Amino acid sequence: MTSNSTPPESRDPRRGTRSARDMRVLVVDDDFRVASIHADIVSGVSGFGVQATVGTCAEARAAMAAQSPDLVLADVYLPDGDGIELVRSSGADAFVLSAAVESATVRRALTAGVHAYLVKPFTRQSLVDRLERFSRYRKLMTTPHPLKQEEIDRALSVMHGTSQPVTAAGSTTEDLVLDALGTEERSAAEVAEVAGVSRATAQRRLSALAGRGVVTVRLRYGSSGRPEHLYARSSGAGW
Repeated sequence: MTSNSTPPESRDPRRGTRSARDMRVLVVDDDFRVASIHADIVSGVSGFGVQATVGTCAEARAAMAAQSPDLVLADVYLPDGDGIELVRSSGADAFVLSAAVESATVRRALTAGVHAYLVKPFTRQSLVDRLERFSRYRKLMTTPHPLKQEEIDRALSVMHGTSQPVTAAGSTTEDLVLDALGTEERSAAEVAEVAGVSRATAQRRLSALAGRGVVTVRLRYGSSGRPEHLYARSSGAGW
């Protein structure tokens, strides 16, 4: 890869389009074309925005000093240093996106605390999937109360994509969904966010619970579009 000396401000292809509510992502790759592709993927995922794209460790540290990113996407080999060491020393949440496949390099990245390691070239959907998982992970881990073990397990299973969330003994996905429903009326999307599962999984489990009479369903009609299904615990239903 070749270094690009263009200032970070002019190298962010979506600069100025990020919502204040979006998570800030710093893209670190010395190949400008690759950095632009990664930035474009980030910008296309709801809830994320590109803080800057940079090509060196020095530029990355300057961007971090100006504003702490919520997530760093870093290559391993950079013109003036090592992307894994950059991530480790920054303490930021990070993914490593690299062509490096040596087991020692991957282990070193995992030891540095990265949440994902994607080997270039990878598909757009591979990064989208990790970003969506990271969004759900952050929501589960951002809470004012002390975390319970099952909440930590749930967040880790969401981030790392286990097929069945790790929960307390005897707990199932339906338990998670019903717990997420609580005593309120919620949509499948809201339940999915609280439970840390996909919307499709929440929808399936809620439908099964409704079929057994454990929860009730009603339609909420908006000003346009299809009506939304709202779920609530059935009165007197045991669990």
